[in-house]
Amino acid sequence: MRYHRLPDGDVYRVIADDGDAAYDLTAVKPRLDTFTELAAAANVADTTVDKLAETLVETAPTVDREALDDSALPIVPDEVWAAGVTYEISEEAREAESGMPEMYVQVYEAERPEIFFKATPSRTVGPNDAVGIRADSAWDVPEPELGIVLYDGEIVGYTVGNDMSSRSIEGENPLYLPQAKVYDKCCSIGPCVASAESVGDPHELTMTMEISRDGETLYEGETSTGEMDRSCEELVEYWCDHNSVPQNGVLLTGTSLVPDEGFTLRPGDEVRIEIDRIGELVNTVVEV
Repeated sequence: MRYHRLPDGDVYRVIADDGDAAYDLTAVKPRLDTFTELAAAANVADTTVDKLAETLVETAPTVDREALDDSALPIVPDEVWAAGVTYEISEEAREAESGMPEMYVQVYEAERPEIFFKATPSRTVGPNDAVGIRADSAWDVPEPELGIVLYDGEIVGYTVGNDMSSRSIEGENPLYLPQAKVYDKCCSIGPCVASAESVGDPHELTMTMEISRDGETLYEGETSTGEMDRSCEELVEYWCDHNSVPQNGVLLTGTSLVPDEGFTLRPGDEVRIEIDRIGELVNTVVEV
């Protein structure tokens, strides 16, 4: 199932979508008003989120599936982290932008992956919200990524992520990575959390990205998570090892869709990222 978070006045409702119908789980259990609460209840019951949801769907009212177009940030993660240089094309792009290209070759070929802090809840936006580009950056791109959703250290689902990046700042010096990656509206996730059961193998998903400006498509590309040089399990292991990972977190897994070197985002652009079996994440761009 795919789990959406729909606004309802000043509160939110968890909606389970099985592909045929959408069910209001919060109407059955009012305390289940976030995906985190659902994951916590499943953890206590020693079951999966889907199996727990299936027991609620039996008596849950349905909602119009078109209402899912208004979905909000599907999960408010305590922290978002990200993995870098996990695809060959990403390594090549980092080499092209950097004055120290050998560093990215070493990371791509190393046993240890690059895992870095990406965003706090206040810096994370959801579907149909605006993502940011820095006013002090001259070269900005979206990075479409598969996001792993963890609860209590276990993979419970996946989402679509946009790891917004300043390539000009990172390209000056890799030590500027935090400023290139962590700033207001630097991360977007959504439109839902797809359960681990419904996704199946996360390494065989089609991922697409389209960037448009004033109605004109400036970039479109397609790839597969099968091109990732690391496994989701490996990335999660390194993220959690010797680290107090929050109970509710998201790990972005890297990108293999990189716009041409001459392209940079501008305010008003629209970014559409879609991953098979999960959904489409749409955001506009603003300067921050």
